[in-house]
Amino acid sequence: MALAGDIRKSGASRTAAHGFKPLEMPELEYTPGLAKEMAPLYEKVKNVIPSIEWPFFAPYIHAINRLKKERNAVVLAHNYQTPEIFHCVSDIAGDSLQLAKEAAKVDADVIVQCGVHFMAETSKLLNPEKTVLIPDSRAGCSLADSITGADVRLLRETYPGVPIVTYVNTSAEVKAESDICCTSSNALKIVESFGTDRVLCIPDEFLAMNIAKQTKVKVLTWKGHCEVHERFTAEELRQYRRDDPNVVIIAHPECPPDVVEEADFSGSTSGMINWVKEHQPKRVVMVTECSMSDNVAVENPNVEFVRPCNLCPHMKRITLPKILESLVYMREEVTVDPSVAARARLAVERMINLGN
Repeated sequence: MALAGDIRKSGASRTAAHGFKPLEMPELEYTPGLAKEMAPLYEKVKNVIPSIEWPFFAPYIHAINRLKKERNAVVLAHNYQTPEIFHCVSDIAGDSLQLAKEAAKVDADVIVQCGVHFMAETSKLLNPEKTVLIPDSRAGCSLADSITGADVRLLRETYPGVPIVTYVNTSAEVKAESDICCTSSNALKIVESFGTDRVLCIPDEFLAMNIAKQTKVKVLTWKGHCEVHERFTAEELRQYRRDDPNVVIIAHPECPPDVVEEADFSGSTSGMINWVKEHQPKRVVMVTECSMSDNVAVENPNVEFVRPCNLCPHMKRITLPKILESLVYMREEVTVDPSVAARARLAVERMINLGN
C-alpha cells in the first residue's frame, strides 16, 4: 500500500523504465585530472559551495553530465534545489511555470525532474511519450497533499458554475477536476480571465488571500498551506528591519498575508530572482525556501543575502547520488493514469496557452 505523499500512488515505479537497460555505476574518484577539468565550474559556485564539499560533489556532477548525453536526457531543476544541482547538472532551471513551459518543449527521450512529485507529474502530462524520472519518489508536498480529486468534485457541487483555478502544486487527479491551473506568477491573471464575480482558487489559502487583495473578484479559498512558507511571521520580518533599517525584504505569495504586507516586494520565485537582478539591493532577505538565496547569489555577487533558512524537506530528498542512480538504473519512473491524464493535461495547457 502506498504511503500518503508517495508518488507511487500516482503510478511512479521503483523499477527500471521500460526500454532502457541499466548501466554500470561510474567510478566516482576525485582525481587530480578531474579536479582540473571541473575547476572552471567550481569557480562559478565557489561562494556557495564550500571547498571541503567539492571533492565529493565533483565526481557525481561529472558522471551525471556524461550520462545525460548517453541517455539523451535533460535535467529540470526547481529554484529550490541546492546549488550543486541547480548550477552544475540542470539543463533547465526555474519556477513551476517555467518548468511546465519548458517541459512541453524539451527535445529528449528522458526527463529527470529535480523537484517534487507534482512537478514530475506535470512533466509527464505534457510529455506522455517521454520517460519521466524522479530521483526520489518520496519527494512530496504538504500543499499537494492538502486536497484530493474528491474534494474538488465536492467543491464543484457546493459552488455550481464557479470556475475552479487550481495551483500547479497539486496532483494530476486534482488538476483533472479543475478548469485551469495557475502558478504564483500568473494566478491573478487567470483568476480575472473568467470575467466572473467569484472564483475558487485552491488549494493554497495564503496565495488566494494575497490574490484577493489585488482584484475585485471574490476569491474563494481552501485551507492548504506550504509547510515552508507558512512558518514565516510578520514579526520575524519586523525584526530584520530593526536589525537593519536599510534591508530589503521580498516574499513569496505562499506566505501569510501579514508577511507579504511587511515585504517590499512579493512575487513568484522567478519574479523574486528577476527583482534582485534588476534592483541589485545591497542587502536582501528572500522570504522563501533557503536554497534559492544560494542559487541567486551565484549570479548576483554584489548583493548580500540574509538567509532565513526554512528548508523544504521534500526538495532536499533530491541529491546528486540519487540523480546519478536515476540515470544509471532508469528509476524512478513517473506515470499518470490515462483516464486522469487527458483532463489534467487540458488544465495545464489552458494555463500555458493563456500565458502565450
